[in-house]
Amino acid sequence: MMLQIIHVRAAGIDIGSRSHMVAIDQNRDNVRKFGVYAKDHVQMIEHLHAHGITTISMESTGTYW
Repeated sequence: MMLQIIHVRAAGIDIGSRSHMVAIDQNRDNVRKFGVYAKDHVQMIEHLHAHGITTISMESTGTYW
């Protein structure tokens, strides 16, 4: 089911203890997995910038938080 896009420059990040999943749109092929270390965060930031993302929404999963 496709949801109405409210903010086209927004992405969602599912925060986990071992990885972070980043969705830049509603296409499953565009969901990307990143690690949890500083070098992984740099790659994630570069990925978000490359797609013009200016806003993110984060959610933590499991009992990690």
